[in-house]
Amino acid sequence: MSIWFQKDISAEQCNQFGNNTMAEIIGIVFTEIGENYIKATMPVDHRTRQPYGILHGGASVVLAETLGSVASALVIDTSLFNCVGLEINANHLRSVKSGFVTGIASPIHLGGTTHIWDIRIIDESGRLICVSRLTVAILNKR
Repeated sequence: MSIWFQKDISAEQCNQFGNNTMAEIIGIVFTEIGENYIKATMPVDHRTRQPYGILHGGASVVLAETLGSVASALVIDTSLFNCVGLEINANHLRSVKSGFVTGIASPIHLGGTTHIWDIRIIDESGRLICVSRLTVAILNKR
């Protein structure tokens, strides 16, 4: 059973959320929406590397927060509620020098006032690069 408020949402529509944002600048692209997960890719290039030539941990966190925040926005009725990141953590497990990474966000908890997302970031070989958890606050629109 789908967790999404808008049942016919597409990855292409999600990409529009990123227009004129950091997600667009660093090349995050939504690629898939499943029944209870959402995926996006991000390049490992001059925009997302740190001085040692590997993926910047902060770029992984941007991918994780982008995935979880958009996922929360897709779960709620945005005419009644706003969602904002409350807390994020990330464990960086392996480095990546080039190519793309893929983030997959799935819910741990979808409550009335908070959502918690598990975000796994993998490289092109399927190796786990980063594990992140995002807590999102669900706020009534005023």
